[in-house]
Amino acid sequence: MSIDSSLLKNYTRSQLALRNGSDREEIWCAYQGIIYDVSASRLWRNGKHYEHWAGQDLTAELVDAPHADWVFTRFPAVGRLV
Repeated sequence: MSIDSSLLKNYTRSQLALRNGSDREEIWCAYQGIIYDVSASRLWRNGKHYEHWAGQDLTAELVDAPHADWVFTRFPAVGRLV
């Protein structure tokens, strides 16, 4: 995945946490410092995807997922986690 993160807006962990699918319509999660909008995915309804929750950095959790990081290429990058 090649994303020019310098073009993305910076968000803190607190700001990311607000996009958890329950407080706002946006459902976002971060992976390797990039924040992705997963709102369009039916698998992320209500901000939960199996045992994973939106609004947080999922980098460490991807190790246990049945897929690799290619899954994030399906979603638009909306920010950079700082």
